[in-house]
Amino acid sequence: MKNNPSIKLSGSFKPAPAHIEKQPINKDEFIEITIRLRRKNALTLNENAETLTHAAYQERFSAGQDDINAVESFAHENHLTTIEASAAKRIVKLKGRIKDFEAAFEVDLFSAKDKNGQVFRARTGDIHIPTNLESIIEGVFGFDDRPAARPMFQIAKKDNRIISHAAAPQAFTADQLAKVYGFPAGFTGKGQTIAIIELGGGFKTTDITNYFKSLNIPKPTVKAISVDGGANSPSNPNGADGEVMLDIEVAGAVAPGATLAVYFAPNTDQGFLDAILNAVHDTQNKPAIISISWGAAEVNWTQQSLTNFNDAFMSAASLGITICVAAGDSGSSDGVTDGKVHVDFPSSSPYVLACGGTKLVVNGNNIASETVWHASSSSSTGGGVSDHFPLPDYQKSAGVPLSLDTKFKGRGVPDVAADADPDTGYKVLVDGQQMVIGGTSAVAPLMAGLIARINEQQKKPAGFVNPQIYTNPGICRDIVSGDNKTTSTNKGYDAKPGWDACTGWGVLSKLNTALA
Repeated sequence: MKNNPSIKLSGSFKPAPAHIEKQPINKDEFIEITIRLRRKNALTLNENAETLTHAAYQERFSAGQDDINAVESFAHENHLTTIEASAAKRIVKLKGRIKDFEAAFEVDLFSAKDKNGQVFRARTGDIHIPTNLESIIEGVFGFDDRPAARPMFQIAKKDNRIISHAAAPQAFTADQLAKVYGFPAGFTGKGQTIAIIELGGGFKTTDITNYFKSLNIPKPTVKAISVDGGANSPSNPNGADGEVMLDIEVAGAVAPGATLAVYFAPNTDQGFLDAILNAVHDTQNKPAIISISWGAAEVNWTQQSLTNFNDAFMSAASLGITICVAAGDSGSSDGVTDGKVHVDFPSSSPYVLACGGTKLVVNGNNIASETVWHASSSSSTGGGVSDHFPLPDYQKSAGVPLSLDTKFKGRGVPDVAADADPDTGYKVLVDGQQMVIGGTSAVAPLMAGLIARINEQQKKPAGFVNPQIYTNPGICRDIVSGDNKTTSTNKGYDAKPGWDACTGWGVLSKLNTALA
C-alpha cells in the first residue's frame, strides 16, 4: 500500500487511441515497465564541453543510489519486483501484475484492437506517483505497448512489383555513393562500432555473406543484441527486414571495418528508449556512432517521451557518441492528416544529426544533378521546424524560420541530406531477394558509415558534430532545387541557398576537414 499522497507525473498524459475497439484485459498478467530517474547533477552541453568517459559520466551524471532505493522501496510496497537497476542508464525496471501496477500508479490499462485488427495494451490520461518521488521520477514507460514508430524506408517498385538490381540503372550501392560523395578514401571504419536501433525484423547471415561477396568487400562483423525481449527475427522482405538489411548493408558497405551492433527491441516507447539507453551506455561494445531509422511525428509522442529520449541523446553527446537519425519520408506533413506541418522525432532532437533526402542523378561517377527528394505527398523528405524543442544555439545564425502553424521558434530539421529517392535508391539483398530501397532510412546509416571513417582517420570520436557543421557550412554541397510540400497541407518548405528545411546545409562530404 502507498504511504504517500499521489501527484500526476508531469508529461505522462496520453490521449485515448483513435478508432479502436476496447476489450477487457487479464489483470493478473505480468508486465514490465521502465522508470527513469533524475541525474545526480545537471548536465549541460556546449562546444567546449569535455568528452566524458563512461566512468566519469557515471560518477557525475548518473542516478543517485538513494533515489534508486526510494523507487525500489515504493515498488516493493506495491508487490512489484525489481528486474534491473542501472545508475548509468538512470532506470529501475519493474515486473508485476497489471492490477498491482494499476494500484501503484493509478492507471487504468485495457486491451485495444485497431482498425487493422492489431491488438495492443493501452492507457489514457496521466500516470500518478507518490509526492515524495515527484522530483526523482522523470518518466514511466511500458504501460502502453501500441507501436511507437515506423521505419523510414520505401521499396522501389514498378507495377507493384519489386525492382531487381539489373532493372534499376540509376540505383547505387553505398560504397559507390561514398566515392561519388567524396567520403575520405582509404578508411574502413576499423576499430569503430556502429550501433543500429531496430524495432522489428531481422537479418540472415547468409544474406550478409552473399551481399558483401557480391560487392567484393570484406563482410563486417554484425552482432545481434536483445533488448526487452526483442530479437533478430527475419520474416519477409516487404516488412521490417527491409529496414534492418538496408541499415546493415549501407553502413557496412561504407565502413566494412566497423563492428555493427544491432539492438533489437519491441516497437514501443519503452522498447525504443531502452534500446537507445542500452546502446549509449554499452561499455562492452562501446559504440561511437548510433544509427536510427525509425520515428514518428512529434505530436504522436508524450511529453515524457520527448524529454527522456532527448535527455538520452544529450548523454550520448557528452560521451562523444554521434547519433544519425532519419528525418522522415512523408514530406512536411510527416504523414499526419490534420492539414498542418509536422517534423519527425527523434530527428527533431537538437542532439542528433538529422538526415534528409535528395534525388541523385549521376553520369559515371560524376553528379549530373541533385535535388530535394519529392516524388509525391507520401514519398518525399521530411523536414521542418520543431514545435517542442527550442532553436539550439548552433542554429541561431542559420536562418531557421518559425514553425509555419504554431510560429514556434524551434529546432530546424534536417541538418544534412543525401540520396534517398527510391528511384535512385540503394541496391540491397533482403531475405535472398534483390531489392532497391530508398528513404531517409538509408541516409542515417550512410552518415554513420561516414562518421566511422572519419573517426578512424582522426583517431578520435567525432562526437556531437552539429556545432562544427553549422560553423563550417562550406563542408556541405548545397541543394537549392525542390521542396517537400504535401498536398494534404498545401504547406511546406522550399530549397534555397544556405540552410533550408528540406536538405539542411546539403550533402555532407568534408566533415573531416572541419574536425582536423
